[in-house]
Amino acid sequence: MKEKILCAALNFNGVIIPGFRHDDCYEVLKKLDIKYINEEQGFLTSLNRFVCRREAWIIAKENNQISPEIAREDYLYLISEDLY
Repeated sequence: MKEKILCAALNFNGVIIPGFRHDDCYEVLKKLDIKYINEEQGFLTSLNRFVCRREAWIIAKENNQISPEIAREDYLYLISEDLY
């Protein structure tokens, strides 16, 4: 099975919080009244793996998950708007 990017996610002290976009992940923390510090933004993959924005860009580009116009750019990291 080829690994693909599923959704945005936050790594909050080892707890992965998925969401459609990163703002959705932050909304979960706010609703739980959790003060977030040192969270890492990234993405959740089809292999249930949290990856940083840079690795997510590589995976998404290899799987044609982003538009050809964006894929031609030499971006350093993926943002959720690139996927949807």
